[in-house]
Amino acid sequence: MRLKNKNIVVTGGASGIGRAAAQCCAREGASVAVVDLDGEGVERAVREIEQRGGCANGFRADVKEENQVRDLFDTIGEAFGHIDGLIHAAGILEGALVPVDEFEEFTWDRVIDINLKGSFLAAKYAVPWMKKVGKGVIVLIASGAGVKGGSSSVAYGSSKGGVHGLSLVLAAQLGHRNIRVHGVCPGGIETPLKMRVVQKQADAAGRDVAHLAAGLGDPEGVGNILSFLVSDAADYVRGTIFTR
Repeated sequence: MRLKNKNIVVTGGASGIGRAAAQCCAREGASVAVVDLDGEGVERAVREIEQRGGCANGFRADVKEENQVRDLFDTIGEAFGHIDGLIHAAGILEGALVPVDEFEEFTWDRVIDINLKGSFLAAKYAVPWMKKVGKGVIVLIASGAGVKGGSSSVAYGSSKGGVHGLSLVLAAQLGHRNIRVHGVCPGGIETPLKMRVVQKQADAAGRDVAHLAAGLGDPEGVGNILSFLVSDAADYVRGTIFTR
């Protein structure tokens, strides 16, 4: 198991790609800190991992609130002793199909705060705990839509483009500290977040949601990539990774 004796933090771990990443990391032997604002979802995710013989602890936090993120990593770091990897998958998609001239500032601010500011805060407070062991890996979940365009939401696409940019800046800044940083850009993946948008698109077009959802990828496929990236086996991997 390539993550044996590794402590991995997964934000957004209650559902979707984050949940899949937590499960895949645990299956590879990691002790996983499952983080999400959805407390009940965290409990379910931890229970699923434990039922499969894995090791996980759950934590509830709002990633856009600095005090909560700082306390979160202090609690995890003190409990685990150190942190080897961070998979930051926490994020929201709001304002789908809303034209820019009708887009509300409140929605814009909320999406940017959770998706982009949350990525910054998670990285900021993970780094000191990685420095304790002299190495680490930070994986930030961006989006193909945020880098190549085509997002259904002005705010979501912008925020994920920012997350990708953040990953590039951090990769250059933290490389000399032996902390590897990746931005991962998933394509169309069948997550609860994605399916809410697909349902809205289907309703607007008067089409069957199953037809529009055909061809979406499985979150576990991305989870397998993420668990690989936080392992020592990926030590020679650099830069942005695109998935289906």
